[in-house]
Amino acid sequence: MFRTTSSPARALKASALAFTIAAAAMSPATAQEKTEFKLAWSIYVGWMPWGYLDESGIMDKWAEKYGITVDIVQINDYVESINQYTAGAFDGVSATNMDTLSIPSGGGVDTTALIVGDYSNGNDAVILKGEGGLADLAGKPVNLVELSVSHYLLARGLDSVGLSERDLDGVINTSDADMIAAYATSDVEAVVTWNPLVSEILGANPDANNVFDSSMIPGEILDLMVVNTETLAANPDFGKAVAGAWYEVMGLMAAGDEVALTAMAEASGTDLDGYTSQLAATEMFYDPADAVAQAASEDLPATMTEVAEFLYDKGILGEGAPSADFVGVEYPDGSVTGDENNVRFRFDTTYMQMAADGAL
Repeated sequence: MFRTTSSPARALKASALAFTIAAAAMSPATAQEKTEFKLAWSIYVGWMPWGYLDESGIMDKWAEKYGITVDIVQINDYVESINQYTAGAFDGVSATNMDTLSIPSGGGVDTTALIVGDYSNGNDAVILKGEGGLADLAGKPVNLVELSVSHYLLARGLDSVGLSERDLDGVINTSDADMIAAYATSDVEAVVTWNPLVSEILGANPDANNVFDSSMIPGEILDLMVVNTETLAANPDFGKAVAGAWYEVMGLMAAGDEVALTAMAEASGTDLDGYTSQLAATEMFYDPADAVAQAASEDLPATMTEVAEFLYDKGILGEGAPSADFVGVEYPDGSVTGDENNVRFRFDTTYMQMAADGAL
């Protein structure tokens, strides 16, 4: 996945979690009808459309249709963007399913996945230096950004070959900004990272061996636009405007609109070819019907259970979480995994379905 090398980029931090618990207490108990809304987003291949629909005026057009305004703000620090959303400074934020569960939902803020945008389909990878397979990580140190989707990917990969983190010679927390330089040193034997770093390491090092990537766990690393559940319930036109704008841009991307794609590429610090290669490792849901199908997938509850267990094991599923079932996650059919009395994360297909039906 594309993350900026100047930010924590989807990495969770204890300080961030401590902040969100306090912030959740400051959030209003009941949302009111209103006409002004704010969304936050950070740079990643699947989230570049948020910047484009803002700069192109597409968001303004859809907001005007529903008599509202939607301000879209880029925040370079991904974790900070989620913290600010959790504190109530934004009505929605771009986030993964894992980080939504752990930060706002784990912190008590009822949050809805309004848009299921994509899933990583090879953007994240476990890279072994030299020959071998995933099982050859046993006894080796692995460099990655701790408590990020890279850490989750490693856990899933190890489990697939009957190993666990205990079988390694430790996990070494390494900033994404330092990952390429770290790989070049003799004491680094394996790394887990995301695009464009994956492409750079594999392209520049003949000994770099991709032994496991996110295409092997399809649908597990989801990229979303999540919004405050109470705000959405009180303001359905907010959901309609955002979904309408998003899927207009999805239509442009699906059609190969070079103006839109080039603008997104440049905003993410690459060129059209570079951005296109990142999209190739990203399962974008250009068609809203495909996004609806993903949100309603019978595999999603099992995925979210895996994610919850990982977060609980790492001690980041909300402060004082008594078990991996601490947070309830609700699905479009009304079923719930986790605690039914503490539902704080919801997959709602209402607005994506309206887009699919041409009803926006």
